[in-house]
Amino acid sequence: MGTKAIVIGAGIGGLCTAIGLREAGWEVRVLERAERLGSVGAGIGLWPNALHALDELGAGERITPLLPPPGSGTLRDRRGRVLVHWDNRELLGALGKPLAGVHRADLLGAVLSALPEGTVHTGIEVTGVTGDGTVRWTGGEAEADLVIGADGVHSAVRKALWPAHPGPVHGGSTAFRAVLDAVPGGGVSTVVGPGTEFGTLPLAGDRLYWYASLRAAADITYEDPKAFLLKRFDGWPPDVLDLIGRTPPERILHNDLVHLRTPLASYATGKVALIGDAAHAMLPFLAQGGCQAIEDATVLASLLSRRPVPEALARYDAERRPRTQELVRLSTRAGQAVLLANPLAVAARNQLIRLMPSRGHTRRLSVPARWRPPAIVTPSPDRPRRR
Repeated sequence: MGTKAIVIGAGIGGLCTAIGLREAGWEVRVLERAERLGSVGAGIGLWPNALHALDELGAGERITPLLPPPGSGTLRDRRGRVLVHWDNRELLGALGKPLAGVHRADLLGAVLSALPEGTVHTGIEVTGVTGDGTVRWTGGEAEADLVIGADGVHSAVRKALWPAHPGPVHGGSTAFRAVLDAVPGGGVSTVVGPGTEFGTLPLAGDRLYWYASLRAAADITYEDPKAFLLKRFDGWPPDVLDLIGRTPPERILHNDLVHLRTPLASYATGKVALIGDAAHAMLPFLAQGGCQAIEDATVLASLLSRRPVPEALARYDAERRPRTQELVRLSTRAGQAVLLANPLAVAARNQLIRLMPSRGHTRRLSVPARWRPPAIVTPSPDRPRRR
C-alpha cells in the first residue's frame, strides 16, 4: 500500500480528498494553481448525502455552524402562484439531514481548517502528469504513489491522460448568482417561467443566495448584468425584482453552464484518479455537483484505507462512474424540464406539479440524496477519529 499522495486542485473535492486520505493514513500534498485561497463563488446546496459524507470525513462539526436551520420551500410560476410547497423538516426526518445552503467560501475555509498548515501549496501550475505518478510543474517535479485530479471542469489532468475526450461543452443555458446580506427569514424558493428560473437558498447569518438560470447561447456577455436581469424579470413576483434590485452590481457573478456531456470511459488510469468536475461535471439543476465531489472523496479514501492502489482505483471507478454519470444525465434532463420555453409545455408541466402532493415532490427531489458513505478505516484502532 502506498503512502504519498498528491492532490491537484484545492477546491471542495480536492480538500475533502486530502482530509479523507489523511484519515486513512496517507501523507498528502495539495497543489493549487491560484496564488491564494480567498473568498470565491456564491452559494452551494448541500444535500443529506454530502452532509453524511462530511461527517465520515471527520469534518461535519466544522460545517454544522455554517448551516441555517431547516425551513420550508415553495415552487411558484412566474405570476407568483404556488405550484407546490414542501417542508425541509420532512427531508431531515427521512434522511437524517436537511437540504442546507452554505457560502462556498465558508465551506472551503471550513474544510481547509481541517488540514494541517503546509498541506496546500498555492501558485503551482501543474504542467504534466503521467500515469506512473509523476507530477511536473514550473520549476519542480515529484513522484507519488497516488495522484488525484481534482482540478475542475477544465481539468489539465484529464487533458493529459484522457486526451481523446472532447472535454466540457455548453449546456444551452447561462447563470447569474449573488449573495445578499441581512435578509432574515429568507426561504428555499424557486420560480419558473418560459426558459427561465429564479431561485433562493438561505445561508447562515441572515444571508441569502440567489441564482437565475436561463436559456442562452454560449459566450454572450452583458455590459450591465443587473439592468439585463431587471428587464428580463419584469412582471415576475415582486420579491424576485426586489432581490435583484438590492444586489450591488459587483456582486453579480455570470457564467455559462457547461458539463461533460460525453462520459469518460474510466475515472482512473495507473496511479491517477479523477474526482468531482474533472470526472463528471454536471449542470446545476439537481444541485448535486459539489455533493458528488464530496462523495467521490469519501469513497476514494475508504477504498484506499483498505486496499492497495491498483485495486482501490479499480473499485472506485466501478462504484462511482455509474452513479455520477447517471446524475449527469438526470441533471441535463432536469434542466430541460425547468427551462422549457414553449408556453403550452410550461403550462402542462406546471399543472402536473400542482397535482403532485408535497411529500411526493420531496421524495422525488431527494432520491439522489439517499446515498450513505462507506467507512474510512484509520491506521490504528487506538487512533481517534477527527470529528
